[in-house]
Amino acid sequence: MVKETVVVVCPGRGTYNAPELGYLARHHAGSPLLAHFDAVRAGAGKPALTALDGAAKFDPKLHLRGDVAAPLIHACAYLDFLSLDRERFEVVAVTGNSMGWYTALACAGAISPEHGFAIADAMGVNSQAHAPGGQAVIVLADEDWRVDVQTARAVDAACARVGALPSIRLGGMLVVAGPEAALDALNGALPPLPRPPLRLPGHGPFHTGLMQASADAARASLPADWFGAPQVPLIDGRGKVWRRFESDPGELWDYTFGNQILEAYDFTAAITVACREFAPDRLVLLGPGETLGGAIGQAIVAIDWLDIDSKYVFSRKQEEDPFLVAMGRAGQRRFVAI
Repeated sequence: MVKETVVVVCPGRGTYNAPELGYLARHHAGSPLLAHFDAVRAGAGKPALTALDGAAKFDPKLHLRGDVAAPLIHACAYLDFLSLDRERFEVVAVTGNSMGWYTALACAGAISPEHGFAIADAMGVNSQAHAPGGQAVIVLADEDWRVDVQTARAVDAACARVGALPSIRLGGMLVVAGPEAALDALNGALPPLPRPPLRLPGHGPFHTGLMQASADAARASLPADWFGAPQVPLIDGRGKVWRRFESDPGELWDYTFGNQILEAYDFTAAITVACREFAPDRLVLLGPGETLGGAIGQAIVAIDWLDIDSKYVFSRKQEEDPFLVAMGRAGQRRFVAI
């Protein structure tokens, strides 16, 4: 049987919410690796992921905290990756969004599963070490997921005037970060948009120079010798492809705890490269959740991939024969998981 080719996409913060409570129990109960993750956390005096996932009620003040959300999301995503049916699907590349980069490193084999979890767990803590500031999401796309170039330029100019920095380019959305005063000034500076910017509660000024303390902590505690060359191509937050026989592990470590933390993360570029460079039969979005699906769809529309040039065409394609398969969606999960 000829295998279908897939590029795997690893989710970042904001993907484990109330509907995802119990995700590990539903899909990965009894996993030896999950038991190992719990043992690592117990040894550090931290609550087990199974206990957090098995809580009676989702608590935003707990579950959305960086030191809880990061390891939970990583465990859900990495165990989903191990659940892919390799008899039917060949992984030709891996990418991720923001904190999903740490999961992508493990999925691509650039670091071991154990070190991948240690990094995600540590970065959940380190992500809370930063100068004052936060993030906000600006929606650029219209109802059919098209972005007007002039509007996008006007938004970039307005952000620059008030000191809001690009944080993540996310399909038809722009996540900006910066000091609270800069984010407060956005409403009065932006051109007319589909909706006002949305502040992200509990998020720091990720992917800006304000995260220097987080980068310093990572470099001090997460060794370069944990890194090797990826076993499958790995697409980073600039759209650069790290290949097995061309990648320097030291440079990969330096990117991970330098540029990846301190510079804007271009997820749109990563998806564009995933499609144009690897031309996969499908993209597979790991769980938990599926909130990243819209941004992926918008990135696909922007490049008119497979003649998908609007939200309507994307939705119709998804109903007929999905190009994007989300493992956080039950009906689509059954299509790719063992």
